[in-house]
Amino acid sequence: MNLQARIESDSLIAMKARDALTLGVLRMLRAAAKTLQVELRRPLTEAEFFDVFAKQVKQRRESIDLFAKANRADLVEKEERELAVLIAYLPAPLTDDELAAAVNAAVAELAASTMKDMGKVVQSVLAAHKGRVDGKRVSDAVKARLAS
Repeated sequence: MNLQARIESDSLIAMKARDALTLGVLRMLRAAAKTLQVELRRPLTEAEFFDVFAKQVKQRRESIDLFAKANRADLVEKEERELAVLIAYLPAPLTDDELAAAVNAAVAELAASTMKDMGKVVQSVLAAHKGRVDGKRVSDAVKARLAS
């Protein structure tokens, strides 16, 4: 079952179970996907749907940081619960060893040697491991690898 079908099915289950949090998160996700679909004027591919999904996760993480800085514990808790619902649909994240191996492979493939090549390496790793790794983690790993 692809991700879109799974979310549709889980929305129905959450509705029947009266799980307002899960239902609300999945509805926001579906609305964001529908908005992109209308903009593109065609059905979304699985990769495009996954990009929408990743944006929603990133948005929740940024909101948590901002609310924490503003000392809004109630909103931080709400965003964390929403993030937990979204993370349940993500594939397993890369371990540190897997990330290091991916960075080393990308550096070797692109013959990167200076910090000027950092952007190409980060893009390569993110494209190869879409949804399994955070851009900031990749950036930090690439920076450390190219600095050594």
